[in-house]
Amino acid sequence: METIYLLTLVILLIANLCSLIRAGLGPTLFDRILAANTFGTKTILLIAVYFFATGHPQYIDIALLYALIQYVGNIALVDYFNRQDERMGAPTDATTTNGPADD
Repeated sequence: METIYLLTLVILLIANLCSLIRAGLGPTLFDRILAANTFGTKTILLIAVYFFATGHPQYIDIALLYALIQYVGNIALVDYFNRQDERMGAPTDATTTNGPADD
């Protein structure tokens, strides 16, 4: 494996580790969702670089499939929390704010 591929893989692994730490320590739910999304994106890059490094770029379809699964999972997660907020009575409309009214 070439040195540049190895260096890229190590950097992506470190970035994934930082994302996992952020997901664990995130003070808000938004931080955790964002960290999970970042982890998924870095994993897609990790898979793609690995397959190019090993000389099998035809397996890039696995990275694309993982990207599709991640996208659908993120949409489902946002929809779940949006519905949960509706059940709790929290405003979900972007026009509803707690600030002063514009008269």
